[in-house]
Amino acid sequence: MKKPDLKKELENLVNLPQNHTYLLAVSGGVDSMVLAHLFNQLRDSGFEFQIAHINYHLRGEDSNLDQKVVSDFCQKNLIKFHVYDVSEKDQKPQNSIQLWARELRYSFFKKIQEKENLDFLVTAHHLNDQLETFIINLSKAAGINGLSGIPSNENNILRPLLHFTKEEIYEFAKENNIEYREDLSNKKSDYLRNKIRLEITPKLLETNDHFLENFKKSITYLNQTKDFVQEQIKTIEESLTIFNNSYKIISKDRLSLQSDFVKFEILKKYGFDSEEIPKIFTAENGSSFFSKNYQLIVTRDELILKQKTEGQNAPLDEEILLIEKFDFSQNQMIINLEDVIEEIEEINKNIEWEFDAEKLHFPLRLRRQKDGDEFYPAGFLGKKKVSKFFRDEKLSILARQKIWVLVDGENSILGIIPLRQDRRNAKDENTHKILKIINEK
Repeated sequence: MKKPDLKKELENLVNLPQNHTYLLAVSGGVDSMVLAHLFNQLRDSGFEFQIAHINYHLRGEDSNLDQKVVSDFCQKNLIKFHVYDVSEKDQKPQNSIQLWARELRYSFFKKIQEKENLDFLVTAHHLNDQLETFIINLSKAAGINGLSGIPSNENNILRPLLHFTKEEIYEFAKENNIEYREDLSNKKSDYLRNKIRLEITPKLLETNDHFLENFKKSITYLNQTKDFVQEQIKTIEESLTIFNNSYKIISKDRLSLQSDFVKFEILKKYGFDSEEIPKIFTAENGSSFFSKNYQLIVTRDELILKQKTEGQNAPLDEEILLIEKFDFSQNQMIINLEDVIEEIEEINKNIEWEFDAEKLHFPLRLRRQKDGDEFYPAGFLGKKKVSKFFRDEKLSILARQKIWVLVDGENSILGIIPLRQDRRNAKDENTHKILKIINEK
């Protein structure tokens, strides 16, 4: 059997411009210490890297000895070393220790990368990790993306040892006299991954002398299949997209004819999960769904995807204080909405509204339309629901979301900006104190 050439594989993967920099995640185990050794050998070729280590203090003195192996290596080879000492303030959970630990370390790594201006994070995942992840994802019905395994290069995270088995890494460490620590907690079947590692993987390896080698080929084929499928999904999405500028608008009717798989693959990119997606196609006209980064608006014929602004939870949450109180020492105050709202979008209409300031209840605020809103539009008899007013004005759902409602201190509507003033508090022949609202540049 041909001996593994880990150094050559690493050089091939990180064959990037020499001005790129790296942060190595090193636990002290054989995998990460081999990774650190390989990178150290490449320093003469211009590779600049630093090392980060997390001490979770979950295994008493063993955790401190792990840290010492890494820090000694860095000190000996003059490598900048970063360590995070987990303390009581980090509030270890009673369950989901692994998830908590993962989130903690990746948050730590990201902070170092930003502070030190390091381009890539490098981890020591190997082929056995790949197999364990495959089995875990298989049990979760993760689909082709989950079954295609851990990527070797994605989102500026490099995993150069993914093609090598644990046995090959041990052999390399022995031949190069690399010092490392064994984590004895990995010998316990407390966690799912450990259970797979200790009980399932050995039985699989017994079935075929070339099991891991064939598994590596299967992962390659699955990745090629995934790439092909994603290209097809992209083509389908483009054929369904009828407008793509500030918003992505997808034909709801045509997408509904696609398979559940295609619907899921298209909409999951925007953060919607398998439980939400069926609800999207049965939702009432005007319904909104929110993911982390997107708002999806359902119309009769379309799905409108709008990227959320930072901190936005829902359109109804927006509110702006327009004026705290009126200065009654003056006969007239003028408020220019252009000074308050950056842009009155979609509807290009100037306004010049005059109110009897003595009839108003301050403060005045701007907010979005809410269910049940009613007002008394100038030029009409009686009152009208704001939603009915929007329909009569033939406003699209997107345009409605950009309309501001002017209300007083008692939440009574004074106008729909920039479309129509409420007539109840408008200036008349008996008005002495005028509040004028305009939107002029």
